[in-house]
Amino acid sequence: MQKQRIAIFASGTGSNAVNLIHFFKGHPSIDVAFVLSNNEDAPVLSSAKKLDVPVLYYPNDVVAKGHFLVSICEEQQVDWIVLAGYLRLVPGSLIDNYADKIINLHPALLPNYGGKGMYGRNVHKAVIANQESESGITIHFVNREFDKGRIIAQFHCALDQTDTIESLESKIRYLEQSYLPIVIQNTILS
Repeated sequence: MQKQRIAIFASGTGSNAVNLIHFFKGHPSIDVAFVLSNNEDAPVLSSAKKLDVPVLYYPNDVVAKGHFLVSICEEQQVDWIVLAGYLRLVPGSLIDNYADKIINLHPALLPNYGGKGMYGRNVHKAVIANQESESGITIHFVNREFDKGRIIAQFHCALDQTDTIESLESKIRYLEQSYLPIVIQNTILS
């Protein structure tokens, strides 16, 4: 059986992208084709290069063109796309070409704290401000609405009044690092 190829889209540090690269290194069924970023200075680009994964950088006006992203993914024989801290709206034509093949990681329990502008610390600030008793991560398919795609899996963590944005960030990072690679693998191979 031919390996399934994934492209990872990331805009920042890329801790989840790096974790996925490590997890799938030498995997018998799944291979990371490349890491794409819309941020020329994103640390994920140098991290991926150090791990011998090809990297691509294109500015926002270019990644907004769905047909361009489709052609890159088709040229690289990409089967799946994983958004790991990718802070751009995914063009509709890419979503249409990869229906139920684009997976996003969101740092909250959707449908709560989703939508435009709800990413990273913005989410954690809102969760803390609302004194929630729990938070977590959602791994979901991407559709044409921000954070509204079909949920694949959710993982929870408890919060209390002593939690800060930083402590919540740490809890979320633990969930992401622990579960994202396994959920990606199981989704692709199911």
